Amino acid sequence: MHPSRWATQATLFAASLCAALISGTALAQSKEIKIAHIYSKTGPLEAYGKQTQTGFMMGLDYATGGTMMVAGKKITVIEKDDQGKPDQGKSLLAAAYGDDKVDLAVGPTASPVALAMLPVAEEYKKILVVEPAVADSITGDKWNKYIFRTGRNSSQDAIANAVALDKAGVTIATMAQDSAFGRDGVKAFREAIKKAKLVHEEYLPPATTDFTAGGQRLIDKLKDQPGRKVIFIIWAGGNPFKIADMDLKRHGIEIATGGNILPAMVAYKQFPGMEGAAYYYFGMPKNPVNEAMVARHYSQFKAPPDFFTAGGFSAAMAVVTALKASNGDTSANTLIKTMEGMSFDTPKGKMTFRKEDHQAMQSMYHFKIKVDPAFAWGVPELIREIKAEEMAVPIRNQR
Repeated sequence: MHPSRWATQATLFAASLCAALISGTALAQSKEIKIAHIYSKTGPLEAYGKQTQTGFMMGLDYATGGTMMVAGKKITVIEKDDQGKPDQGKSLLAAAYGDDKVDLAVGPTASPVALAMLPVAEEYKKILVVEPAVADSITGDKWNKYIFRTGRNSSQDAIANAVALDKAGVTIATMAQDSAFGRDGVKAFREAIKKAKLVHEEYLPPATTDFTAGGQRLIDKLKDQPGRKVIFIIWAGGNPFKIADMDLKRHGIEIATGGNILPAMVAYKQFPGMEGAAYYYFGMPKNPVNEAMVARHYSQFKAPPDFFTAGGFSAAMAVVTALKASNGDTSANTLIKTMEGMSFDTPKGKMTFRKEDHQAMQSMYHFKIKVDPAFAWGVPELIREIKAEEMAVPIRNQR
Protein backbone atom coordinates (compact mmCIF):
# COMPACT_ATOMS: atom_id res chain seq x y z
CA MET A 1 0.00 0.00 0.00
CA HIS A 2 1.21 3.49 -0.83
CA PRO A 3 2.54 5.27 2.30
CA SER A 4 0.30 8.30 1.75
CA ARG A 5 -2.82 6.06 1.50
CA TRP A 6 -1.70 4.26 4.64
CA ALA A 7 -1.35 7.64 6.39
CA THR A 8 -4.80 8.68 5.17
CA GLN A 9 -6.40 5.44 6.40
CA ALA A 10 -4.60 5.75 9.74
CA THR A 11 -5.88 9.33 10.04
CA LEU A 12 -9.41 8.22 9.17
CA PHE A 13 -9.20 5.38 11.68
CA ALA A 14 -7.91 7.73 14.38
CA ALA A 15 -10.64 10.22 13.52
CA SER A 16 -13.39 7.58 13.69
CA LEU A 17 -11.96 6.25 16.97
CA CYS A 18 -11.91 9.79 18.34
CA ALA A 19 -15.51 10.36 17.17
CA ALA A 20 -16.57 7.09 18.81
CA LEU A 21 -14.88 8.11 22.02
CA ILE A 22 -16.47 11.54 21.93
CA SER A 23 -19.95 10.19 21.24
CA GLY A 24 -19.35 7.58 23.94
CA THR A 25 -18.42 10.34 26.36
CA ALA A 26 -21.42 12.40 25.28
CA LEU A 27 -23.59 9.33 25.74
CA ALA A 28 -22.16 8.77 29.21
CA GLN A 29 -22.73 12.40 30.11
CA SER A 30 -26.30 12.40 28.84
CA LYS A 31 -27.12 9.59 31.28
CA GLU A 32 -26.36 11.94 34.19
CA ILE A 33 -27.81 15.21 35.42
CA LYS A 34 -25.23 17.19 37.38
CA ILE A 35 -26.39 19.78 39.89
CA ALA A 36 -24.07 22.11 41.80
CA HIS A 37 -25.25 23.08 45.29
CA ILE A 38 -23.34 26.17 46.38
CA TYR A 39 -24.05 27.26 49.95
CA SER A 40 -22.51 28.43 53.24
CA LYS A 41 -21.00 25.20 54.55
CA THR A 42 -18.98 27.57 56.75
CA GLY A 43 -19.28 31.27 57.57
CA PRO A 44 -21.84 33.39 59.42
CA LEU A 45 -24.89 31.57 57.95
CA GLU A 46 -23.51 28.04 58.31
CA ALA A 47 -26.57 26.87 60.29
CA TYR A 48 -28.88 27.97 57.45
CA GLY A 49 -26.67 26.32 54.82
CA LYS A 50 -26.60 22.97 56.63
CA GLN A 51 -30.39 22.89 56.85
CA THR A 52 -30.75 23.74 53.15
CA GLN A 53 -28.35 20.94 52.22
CA THR A 54 -30.25 18.42 54.39
CA GLY A 55 -33.59 19.48 52.91
CA PHE A 56 -32.29 19.47 49.34
CA MET A 57 -30.92 15.91 49.52
CA MET A 58 -34.02 14.69 51.38
CA GLY A 59 -36.22 16.38 48.78
CA LEU A 60 -34.37 14.80 45.84
CA ASP A 61 -34.73 11.39 47.48
CA TYR A 62 -38.46 11.96 48.08
CA ALA A 63 -39.20 13.44 44.64
CA THR A 64 -37.44 10.57 42.82
CA GLY A 65 -39.00 7.85 44.98
CA GLY A 66 -35.61 7.00 46.47
CA THR A 67 -33.97 6.30 43.08
CA MET A 68 -32.09 9.60 42.53
CA MET A 69 -33.09 9.12 38.88
CA VAL A 70 -35.25 11.31 36.67
CA ALA A 71 -36.21 10.53 33.05
CA GLY A 72 -33.77 7.59 33.13
CA LYS A 73 -30.84 9.79 34.19
CA LYS A 74 -28.88 9.68 37.43
CA ILE A 75 -28.87 12.87 39.51
CA THR A 76 -25.42 13.78 40.86
CA VAL A 77 -24.98 16.67 43.32
CA ILE A 78 -21.66 18.50 43.61
CA GLU A 79 -21.36 20.58 46.79
CA LYS A 80 -19.30 23.76 47.10
CA ASP A 81 -18.72 26.07 50.09
CA ASP A 82 -19.05 29.79 49.33
CA GLN A 83 -18.20 30.67 53.00
CA GLY A 84 -20.71 33.52 52.73
CA LYS A 85 -18.28 35.44 50.47
CA PRO A 86 -19.60 36.99 47.22
CA ASP A 87 -16.32 36.58 45.26
CA GLN A 88 -16.05 32.96 46.34
CA GLY A 89 -19.63 32.20 45.30
CA LYS A 90 -19.10 33.85 41.94
CA SER A 91 -15.92 31.89 41.11
CA LEU A 92 -17.39 28.60 42.39
CA LEU A 93 -20.44 28.97 40.15
CA ALA A 94 -18.26 29.77 37.12
CA ALA A 95 -16.13 26.67 37.89
CA ALA A 96 -19.27 24.54 38.32
CA TYR A 97 -20.75 25.60 34.97
CA GLY A 98 -17.42 25.77 33.12
CA ASP A 99 -15.17 23.01 34.53
CA ASP A 100 -17.60 20.60 36.21
CA LYS A 101 -20.09 21.02 33.34
CA VAL A 102 -23.07 20.99 35.70
CA ASP A 103 -26.50 21.24 34.08
CA LEU A 104 -27.89 23.63 36.67
CA ALA A 105 -27.06 25.07 40.08
CA VAL A 106 -28.88 25.66 43.37
CA GLY A 107 -28.02 28.16 46.12
CA PRO A 108 -26.67 30.23 47.77
CA THR A 109 -27.44 31.00 51.43
CA ALA A 110 -26.59 34.73 51.63
CA SER A 111 -28.10 37.48 49.46
CA PRO A 112 -24.79 39.29 48.70
CA VAL A 113 -23.40 35.98 47.38
CA ALA A 114 -26.51 35.43 45.25
CA LEU A 115 -26.22 38.91 43.72
CA ALA A 116 -22.61 38.15 42.74
CA MET A 117 -23.70 34.85 41.17
CA LEU A 118 -26.59 36.10 39.01
CA PRO A 119 -24.46 37.43 36.10
CA VAL A 120 -22.53 34.13 35.99
CA ALA A 121 -25.74 32.19 35.24
CA GLU A 122 -26.47 34.64 32.43
CA GLU A 123 -22.92 34.40 31.06
CA TYR A 124 -23.02 30.59 30.94
CA LYS A 125 -26.72 30.50 29.94
CA LYS A 126 -27.54 27.96 32.63
CA ILE A 127 -30.26 27.82 35.27
CA LEU A 128 -29.65 28.95 38.85
CA VAL A 129 -32.38 28.06 41.35
CA VAL A 130 -31.96 30.54 44.21
CA GLU A 131 -32.58 29.04 47.65
CA PRO A 132 -32.73 30.53 50.26
CA ALA A 133 -31.21 34.03 49.61
CA VAL A 134 -34.00 36.55 50.21
CA ALA A 135 -33.11 40.03 48.82
CA ASP A 136 -35.80 41.40 46.51
CA SER A 137 -33.18 42.53 43.98
CA ILE A 138 -32.42 38.86 43.12
CA THR A 139 -35.78 38.61 41.34
CA GLY A 140 -35.85 42.40 40.97
CA ASP A 141 -33.46 44.80 39.27
CA LYS A 142 -30.51 42.34 39.28
CA TRP A 143 -32.56 39.46 37.82
CA ASN A 144 -32.02 37.70 34.50
CA LYS A 145 -34.08 34.99 32.76
CA TYR A 146 -31.88 32.11 34.02
CA ILE A 147 -32.82 32.84 37.65
CA PHE A 148 -35.67 31.03 39.43
CA ARG A 149 -36.24 31.40 43.17
CA THR A 150 -37.98 28.86 45.39
CA GLY A 151 -36.98 30.81 48.52
CA ARG A 152 -39.34 33.55 49.59
CA ASN A 153 -38.27 37.13 48.88
CA SER A 154 -38.09 40.13 51.19
CA SER A 155 -41.42 41.43 49.89
CA GLN A 156 -43.23 38.19 50.72
CA ASP A 157 -41.74 38.25 54.23
CA ALA A 158 -42.53 41.91 54.73
CA ILE A 159 -46.03 41.89 53.25
CA ALA A 160 -46.97 38.85 55.35
CA ASN A 161 -45.68 40.62 58.48
CA ALA A 162 -47.52 43.77 57.47
CA VAL A 163 -50.73 41.71 57.19
CA ALA A 164 -50.07 40.55 60.76
CA LEU A 165 -49.26 44.03 62.20
CA ASP A 166 -50.96 46.61 59.99
CA LYS A 167 -53.80 47.89 62.15
CA ALA A 168 -55.05 51.42 62.81
CA GLY A 169 -53.63 52.92 66.01
CA VAL A 170 -50.36 50.95 65.77
CA THR A 171 -47.05 52.84 65.59
CA ILE A 172 -44.08 50.91 64.22
CA ALA A 173 -40.32 51.47 64.07
CA THR A 174 -38.10 48.99 62.22
CA MET A 175 -34.68 47.62 63.17
CA ALA A 176 -32.78 45.88 60.40
CA GLN A 177 -29.32 44.90 59.27
CA ASP A 178 -27.67 47.41 56.99
CA SER A 179 -27.52 44.97 54.06
CA ALA A 180 -29.47 44.09 50.91
CA PHE A 181 -31.54 41.70 53.03
CA GLY A 182 -32.34 44.31 55.69
CA ARG A 183 -32.96 47.31 53.42
CA ASP A 184 -35.05 45.37 50.89
CA GLY A 185 -37.11 43.94 53.73
CA VAL A 186 -37.83 47.34 55.27
CA LYS A 187 -38.63 48.88 51.86
CA ALA A 188 -41.19 46.15 51.14
CA PHE A 189 -42.60 46.41 54.68
CA ARG A 190 -42.95 50.19 54.37
CA GLU A 191 -44.76 49.82 51.02
CA ALA A 192 -47.14 47.21 52.47
CA ILE A 193 -48.15 49.21 55.58
CA LYS A 194 -51.49 50.94 54.92
CA LYS A 195 -53.18 51.56 58.31
CA ALA A 196 -50.36 51.63 60.90
CA LYS A 197 -47.86 54.49 61.21
CA LEU A 198 -44.14 53.90 60.51
CA VAL A 199 -42.08 56.50 62.40
CA HIS A 200 -38.44 55.34 62.22
CA GLU A 201 -36.05 52.97 60.40
CA GLU A 202 -32.93 51.90 62.29
CA TYR A 203 -30.15 50.20 60.28
CA LEU A 204 -27.24 48.57 62.12
CA PRO A 205 -24.11 46.72 60.90
CA PRO A 206 -24.96 43.03 60.21
CA ALA A 207 -22.56 41.77 62.92
CA THR A 208 -23.88 44.10 65.67
CA THR A 209 -23.84 42.57 69.16
CA ASP A 210 -24.36 45.75 71.24
CA PHE A 211 -27.80 47.15 70.50
CA THR A 212 -27.74 49.94 73.11
CA ALA A 213 -27.32 52.95 70.81
CA GLY A 214 -29.77 51.69 68.19
CA GLY A 215 -32.20 50.62 70.88
CA GLN A 216 -32.11 54.06 72.51
CA ARG A 217 -32.90 55.76 69.19
CA LEU A 218 -35.85 53.40 68.70
CA ILE A 219 -37.15 54.03 72.24
CA ASP A 220 -36.87 57.80 71.76
CA LYS A 221 -38.93 57.64 68.55
CA LEU A 222 -41.64 55.42 70.06
CA LYS A 223 -41.98 56.17 73.77
CA ASP A 224 -44.30 59.19 73.50
CA GLN A 225 -46.52 57.74 70.76
CA PRO A 226 -50.14 56.93 71.65
CA GLY A 227 -51.64 53.43 71.29
CA ARG A 228 -49.81 50.21 70.49
CA LYS A 229 -46.05 50.62 69.86
CA VAL A 230 -44.01 47.98 68.04
CA ILE A 231 -40.37 47.50 67.02
CA PHE A 232 -40.39 45.25 63.95
CA ILE A 233 -37.08 43.39 63.59
CA ILE A 234 -35.61 42.08 60.31
CA TRP A 235 -32.42 40.22 61.16
CA ALA A 236 -30.45 37.12 60.10
CA GLY A 237 -28.03 35.41 62.52
CA GLY A 238 -26.95 36.91 65.86
CA ASN A 239 -29.38 37.83 68.64
CA PRO A 240 -31.19 41.13 67.99
CA PHE A 241 -33.51 40.36 70.92
CA LYS A 242 -30.85 41.68 73.26
CA ILE A 243 -32.69 44.94 72.63
CA ALA A 244 -35.34 43.61 75.05
CA ASP A 245 -32.80 44.03 77.89
CA MET A 246 -33.42 47.77 77.59
CA ASP A 247 -36.74 47.39 79.46
CA LEU A 248 -38.99 48.19 76.52
CA LYS A 249 -42.05 47.23 78.60
CA ARG A 250 -41.52 50.33 80.75
CA HIS A 251 -42.35 52.38 77.65
CA GLY A 252 -45.14 50.05 76.53
CA ILE A 253 -43.09 48.93 73.50
CA GLU A 254 -43.54 45.44 72.01
CA ILE A 255 -41.24 43.48 69.73
CA ALA A 256 -42.44 41.79 66.54
CA THR A 257 -40.51 39.74 64.01
CA GLY A 258 -40.92 37.04 61.41
CA GLY A 259 -40.34 33.35 61.98
CA ASN A 260 -36.83 31.98 62.23
CA ILE A 261 -34.79 28.83 62.75
CA LEU A 262 -35.60 26.95 65.96
CA PRO A 263 -32.40 27.91 67.85
CA ALA A 264 -33.16 31.61 67.20
CA MET A 265 -36.74 31.09 68.38
CA VAL A 266 -35.51 30.12 71.85
CA ALA A 267 -35.33 33.89 72.41
CA TYR A 268 -39.04 34.16 71.46
CA LYS A 269 -39.91 32.51 74.78
CA GLN A 270 -39.37 35.93 76.37
CA PHE A 271 -42.24 37.29 74.28
CA PRO A 272 -45.45 35.28 74.80
CA GLY A 273 -48.21 36.71 72.62
CA MET A 274 -45.74 38.21 70.10
CA GLU A 275 -47.23 38.23 66.61
CA GLY A 276 -45.59 37.99 63.24
CA ALA A 277 -45.57 36.00 60.02
CA ALA A 278 -43.42 32.96 59.34
CA TYR A 279 -42.12 31.43 56.15
CA TYR A 280 -42.37 27.94 57.70
CA TYR A 281 -42.77 26.07 60.97
CA PHE A 282 -43.01 22.28 60.88
CA GLY A 283 -46.33 22.15 62.75
CA MET A 284 -48.19 24.55 60.45
CA PRO A 285 -48.67 23.17 56.92
CA LYS A 286 -51.01 20.20 56.53
CA ASN A 287 -50.10 18.28 53.37
CA PRO A 288 -48.51 14.93 52.40
CA VAL A 289 -45.13 16.43 51.41
CA ASN A 290 -44.71 18.16 54.78
CA GLU A 291 -45.79 15.03 56.63
CA ALA A 292 -43.21 13.00 54.68
CA MET A 293 -40.43 15.49 55.36
CA VAL A 294 -41.23 15.80 59.08
CA ALA A 295 -41.34 11.99 59.45
CA ARG A 296 -38.04 11.49 57.57
CA HIS A 297 -36.35 14.24 59.55
CA TYR A 298 -37.48 12.84 62.91
CA SER A 299 -36.29 9.36 61.97
CA GLN A 300 -32.90 10.62 60.75
CA PHE A 301 -32.14 13.35 63.31
CA LYS A 302 -34.58 12.73 66.22
CA ALA A 303 -35.68 16.37 65.81
CA PRO A 304 -38.15 18.33 63.66
CA PRO A 305 -37.09 19.88 60.33
CA ASP A 306 -36.40 23.60 60.41
CA PHE A 307 -37.01 26.74 58.39
CA PHE A 308 -34.36 26.19 55.72
CA THR A 309 -34.81 22.41 55.60
CA ALA A 310 -38.23 23.11 54.07
CA GLY A 311 -36.59 25.51 51.61
CA GLY A 312 -34.02 22.98 50.42
CA PHE A 313 -36.76 20.39 50.07
CA SER A 314 -38.86 22.83 47.99
CA ALA A 315 -35.90 23.54 45.66
CA ALA A 316 -35.48 19.79 45.09
CA MET A 317 -39.20 19.40 44.34
CA ALA A 318 -39.01 22.25 41.79
CA VAL A 319 -35.94 20.79 40.06
CA VAL A 320 -37.35 17.25 39.79
CA THR A 321 -40.80 18.49 38.69
CA ALA A 322 -39.13 20.52 35.92
CA LEU A 323 -36.85 17.66 34.80
CA LYS A 324 -39.77 15.21 34.68
CA ALA A 325 -41.74 17.68 32.57
CA SER A 326 -38.77 18.28 30.23
CA ASN A 327 -38.09 14.52 30.05
CA GLY A 328 -34.57 15.13 31.36
CA ASP A 329 -33.74 17.91 28.88
CA THR A 330 -31.50 20.32 30.82
CA SER A 331 -31.02 22.94 28.09
CA ALA A 332 -31.78 26.35 29.58
CA ASN A 333 -34.34 27.35 26.96
CA THR A 334 -36.34 24.17 27.52
CA LEU A 335 -36.17 24.52 31.29
CA ILE A 336 -37.17 28.21 31.18
CA LYS A 337 -40.23 27.34 29.05
CA THR A 338 -41.02 24.43 31.39
CA MET A 339 -40.58 26.34 34.65
CA GLU A 340 -42.29 29.64 33.83
CA GLY A 341 -45.76 29.38 35.40
CA MET A 342 -44.98 25.85 36.67
CA SER A 343 -46.64 24.70 39.89
CA PHE A 344 -44.98 22.14 42.15
CA ASP A 345 -45.70 20.53 45.52
CA THR A 346 -43.58 21.49 48.54
CA PRO A 347 -43.73 21.11 52.34
CA LYS A 348 -45.59 24.47 52.28
CA GLY A 349 -48.16 23.21 49.81
CA LYS A 350 -48.30 24.27 46.16
CA MET A 351 -45.84 26.89 44.89
CA THR A 352 -45.91 28.47 41.42
CA PHE A 353 -43.07 30.22 39.58
CA ARG A 354 -44.49 33.55 38.48
CA LYS A 355 -43.88 34.01 34.72
CA GLU A 356 -42.76 37.62 35.01
CA ASP A 357 -39.86 37.25 37.46
CA HIS A 358 -39.62 33.49 38.27
CA GLN A 359 -40.36 34.16 41.95
CA ALA A 360 -42.12 31.22 43.63
CA MET A 361 -45.47 32.44 44.89
CA GLN A 362 -46.23 30.75 48.20
CA SER A 363 -48.19 30.85 51.44
CA MET A 364 -46.94 32.49 54.64
CA TYR A 365 -48.20 31.90 58.18
CA HIS A 366 -49.53 34.51 60.65
CA PHE A 367 -48.57 33.31 64.14
CA LYS A 368 -48.73 34.19 67.82
CA ILE A 369 -46.02 32.95 70.22
CA LYS A 370 -47.04 30.52 72.94
CA VAL A 371 -44.73 29.25 75.69
CA ASP A 372 -44.90 25.47 76.00
CA PRO A 373 -42.54 23.79 78.52
CA ALA A 374 -42.24 20.79 76.16
CA PHE A 375 -40.35 22.96 73.63
CA ALA A 376 -37.07 24.83 74.03
CA TRP A 377 -38.31 27.59 71.73
CA GLY A 378 -41.31 29.93 71.71
CA VAL A 379 -43.95 27.98 69.77
CA PRO A 380 -45.55 29.90 66.89
CA GLU A 381 -49.24 29.01 66.99
CA LEU A 382 -50.95 29.42 63.64
CA ILE A 383 -53.49 32.22 63.52
CA ARG A 384 -54.05 31.71 59.80
CA GLU A 385 -52.37 30.80 56.53
CA ILE A 386 -51.81 33.87 54.34
CA LYS A 387 -52.31 32.55 50.81
CA ALA A 388 -50.14 33.67 47.90
CA GLU A 389 -53.10 35.37 46.20
CA GLU A 390 -53.70 37.55 49.29
CA MET A 391 -50.25 39.15 49.00
CA ALA A 392 -49.78 41.75 46.28
CA VAL A 393 -46.08 40.97 45.83
CA PRO A 394 -44.63 43.63 43.50
CA ILE A 395 -42.89 42.61 40.28
CA ARG A 396 -39.61 44.49 40.63
CA ASN A 397 -37.61 43.43 37.55
CA GLN A 398 -37.48 45.39 34.30
CA ARG A 399 -38.32 42.50 32.04
